[in-house]
Amino acid sequence: MNENPPSQAYALYHPAIQRWIYNQGWDRLRDVQERAAALISAGERDVIIASATASGKTEAALLPILSVLARLHAQGIGAGVGALTVSPLKALINDQYDRIAGLADPLGLRVHRWHGDAPAAGKARVLRAPDGLLLITPESLEALFVRHGDRAGRIFGGLRYIVVDELHSFIGTERGAQLQALLHRVERAAGRRIPRVALSATLGDFAGAAEFLRPRGGAEVAVVSSTEPGGEIRLQVRGYLDPATPPPPGEEPGDRAAIADHLFRTLRGTDNLVFANSRAAVEVYADLLTQRAVRANAPARFLAHHGSLSKEVREHVEERLKDPATPVTAICTSTLELGIDVGSVDSVAQIGAPPTVSGLRQRLGRSGRRPGQPAVLRVYVAEPELTPGIAQADTLRPELFQTVAMIELLIAAWYEPPDDAGLHLSALIQQILSITAHQGGATAGELFATLCDTGPFRRVDQGLFLRVLRDMGRHQLLEQHPDGALLPGREGERLLGHYSFYASFHTSLDYRLVADGYTLGSLPVDRPILPGTLLIFSGARWRVLSVDTAQRLIELTAAEAGKPPVFPGTGGEIADDVRQRMFQLYRSGDVPRYLDATARTLLAEGRAAFHAYGHATRRIFAQDQETLLFPWCGDRIMNTLVAVLGLHGLTVGQDGLAITVARCTPHRLLGLITNLVAGPAPDPVAVAATIRTKQHDKYDRYLSEDLLDVAYAARALDVPGAWTCLTGLADITAPPP
Repeated sequence: MNENPPSQAYALYHPAIQRWIYNQGWDRLRDVQERAAALISAGERDVIIASATASGKTEAALLPILSVLARLHAQGIGAGVGALTVSPLKALINDQYDRIAGLADPLGLRVHRWHGDAPAAGKARVLRAPDGLLLITPESLEALFVRHGDRAGRIFGGLRYIVVDELHSFIGTERGAQLQALLHRVERAAGRRIPRVALSATLGDFAGAAEFLRPRGGAEVAVVSSTEPGGEIRLQVRGYLDPATPPPPGEEPGDRAAIADHLFRTLRGTDNLVFANSRAAVEVYADLLTQRAVRANAPARFLAHHGSLSKEVREHVEERLKDPATPVTAICTSTLELGIDVGSVDSVAQIGAPPTVSGLRQRLGRSGRRPGQPAVLRVYVAEPELTPGIAQADTLRPELFQTVAMIELLIAAWYEPPDDAGLHLSALIQQILSITAHQGGATAGELFATLCDTGPFRRVDQGLFLRVLRDMGRHQLLEQHPDGALLPGREGERLLGHYSFYASFHTSLDYRLVADGYTLGSLPVDRPILPGTLLIFSGARWRVLSVDTAQRLIELTAAEAGKPPVFPGTGGEIADDVRQRMFQLYRSGDVPRYLDATARTLLAEGRAAFHAYGHATRRIFAQDQETLLFPWCGDRIMNTLVAVLGLHGLTVGQDGLAITVARCTPHRLLGLITNLVAGPAPDPVAVAATIRTKQHDKYDRYLSEDLLDVAYAARALDVPGAWTCLTGLADITAPPP
């Protein structure tokens, strides 16, 4: 290794690690590796390592951790697992296992993996003789506490480090709240504070991320953020028109056909990832591209990859991507967004506006990994054809403007800030059950102290916590013994006894799809699927042969036609900054160089409509019997405005950029807004009480209506932001004096 200037980090590494670096042919350490080594080696502070995908984050954490553990091992110090790495994906653990083992083996350290698909023998070895590094998912860590809680002290008693991979994927979610609770419980089992090291490529707010990593101690977390310049990015946004006239039966829609044609011409013969925004879209484009390969008498190397496909199918696609001898293109959802190693792909494509800026950054990072190779991103955006009677919002070309806004924010290194407003009562219910099962009972005071007072559920006060316990008792999740100890009740025992308990998110009872004895994947069935139904699944066309409702099994055979099944799920929440950047783009005259000719035309059309309607100075418009309100705010404020206006007797809905108010004139709406801002902002819980559907997370069904109101207000409403928005609307739309 070239040490000019000398590397302080290199000197801290174990000699075997130094030899490994030399054998890799590295001529220098990356900046995050250089700056993180001393912090991690000291073992006194929590550390966040933030840098782009494929920039050496994993090594920045592992090289000093392995060096510390190897020296302790040589001295005979440290019984139990030395480092615990928590990952969001089983596939990511499998992907990293061999790579980490290759680093650890020369040091005499073992690496273990523990998840639902990992070999049972490896888990038994951890229980019998815990040591080395343990790679685990939150769900398996939960299962370890519930099923082997009596061994937690032995397993984690010698723990030196906790590593959280892909930190951004946990923040603001029920799974993230579960993870925080689990890490707190690991430290309680160890009997001391354990330094935490978190890795991420897309953090928009380091302070918020630090507070998530160490609740109540974020100010003490060290942040190592890469200052190295990013590599070259080659970017193009391609525009398409969605024809107003539907295609004849059996023909492809014009916009989809044109997008598929370009993808096929451009990507065939190379390795690529094509991100679609839904599992249905993945199936559609995998089928369109496969049909083009068949017609061209070319190898069918366009493969689907999403969460409903079986593990075997997904792993087959990943292995094909890694194999340089067989260039393939994977059409995928966010399943390939995180750090699974699929080799160095030649380009990334995005169909439709990206769901989030941070997601776009993750996706772009899958390309350009080879030295000297640029990252290549193509974005395909379709807008409806302009016809008489088209909705005003569609004339603004919102899909294109959202895409450009997100790209501009990406270039400016802005990402969505952490969302830490939620109470996560569903995850709290899960943790209460888990602890009572793990410990064989606990008092209300002990539970509150563990989870809320010193634990991660800091927004849940004592009164709210007792209300949760009462709801759990009412549903027989808990029962209280005469000595005051709380234990799982009949319903609680039922939940704990099912494998799905360990996940904090919904796990549906899907039907398994089988063709010729081979499991293709699973499908949530919300409506009847009958024999003879034609499907597109795993990028191929099928006919349903039989449906076994008892075994939840659908048998398939190859067919000549098909259509994608209906999958549940929604896109990401659009942030305020994205909508505000869109508004700036409408007012600007700049034309980004990365737009193709059609995209430039769509940009010009959107700006022309923006000015023709008067959006620069107005926010309220009449359209037929409705009134449209354009707040230019993010989805959470939009949702709050819809609820507040509905609270005052209006029939309201959100349609992309606009809030639609039925049977209301602009004058009446403006009058209501003026009256609202003249008074105090409403209580968010009172606003939430008007919402009909509030159950959102896995165990919300056990919460009373009052607690659902409290949880919804915290998770989905932003009353202060909405009131600021309404005040601005009243000022902008008020008639001149």
